[in-house]
Amino acid sequence: MKIAIVILNWNGKQLLEKFVPSIVKYSNLPNVEIVVADNASTDDSVNFIQQNYPNIKIVKNLKNGGYAKGYNDALKFVNADVYALVNSDVEVTEGWLEAIISTFETEPDTSIIQPKILDYKNKSTFEYAGAAGGFIDKYGYPYCRGRIFTSLETDLKQYDDVTEIFWASGACFFIRAEVFHELNGFDESYFAHQEEIDLCWRAKNLQKTIKYVGKSTVYHVGGATLKEASPRKTFLNFRNSLFSLVKNLPQNKLVQILFLRLVLDAVAGMKFLLELRPLHTLAIVKAHFSFYYHLPKTLKRRKKIQQKNNYFSVNSIVWNYFVLGKKTYKEL
Repeated sequence: MKIAIVILNWNGKQLLEKFVPSIVKYSNLPNVEIVVADNASTDDSVNFIQQNYPNIKIVKNLKNGGYAKGYNDALKFVNADVYALVNSDVEVTEGWLEAIISTFETEPDTSIIQPKILDYKNKSTFEYAGAAGGFIDKYGYPYCRGRIFTSLETDLKQYDDVTEIFWASGACFFIRAEVFHELNGFDESYFAHQEEIDLCWRAKNLQKTIKYVGKSTVYHVGGATLKEASPRKTFLNFRNSLFSLVKNLPQNKLVQILFLRLVLDAVAGMKFLLELRPLHTLAIVKAHFSFYYHLPKTLKRRKKIQQKNNYFSVNSIVWNYFVLGKKTYKEL
């Protein structure tokens, strides 16, 4: 099995200097290739790789198309059985590949895998973007084992298991190449944020299995390219989540769930106002206008196969978290 570790880079020389060494050190296995996919950087990051890591392959994209287009374009030039898509702000650890490779080799039905993702800034705590594997509620709001909204659990080895999940984090995302291309890659209209949730949902609709492997650990800085408090991030998360609902919900649930989701987004906008964060309220408004603008194209992206399986183990994570006060995955 050939593994290609593909690091997406955009003007990230400092991140590459800091995090590539761990990837090189702990990925020295047969049939493992490291690739930097560069999104038309204007800094010195490509020269840095060429001069210091001549064995790393570089794929130069013609433009910065974000996470989705960046990987779609680059992976056309990467030959491997499994793609390991790794953010440029991720530090890997000794043995991070072995457990994941073993799972792929012994479980042919497993198509996508995520490792344990801890916070680089506080290595005893799960990291926001993925933690110990992702899920969504029936309204499309994501949450994770180890992270619900901004509540992050301490890693007490409670998630050192191997288990099926709904979505794997794009911060460190393993996928069989044949499955990636069968799904036609990421939806480029997302640009960045939640495109991995959409891809995983489309995979689920094709009966693909997605797993979390807790014996593999990486550390993620998070917000290195777009800060957590950024209104731009709020815009992308809210809009792209609506895209995923329209694309992937079965017809008999689409209208009802979408309407209720719009109401919940209005409540979220009011909450931001009360917190004196008006730019985030404006971001939600802009997200909805963008969603309506793109709705005809989004409807065309709906596939014929929409599973009626109940993927949603929690009806409303908003209700459970903010009203019932359930802050950890175990409490759900």
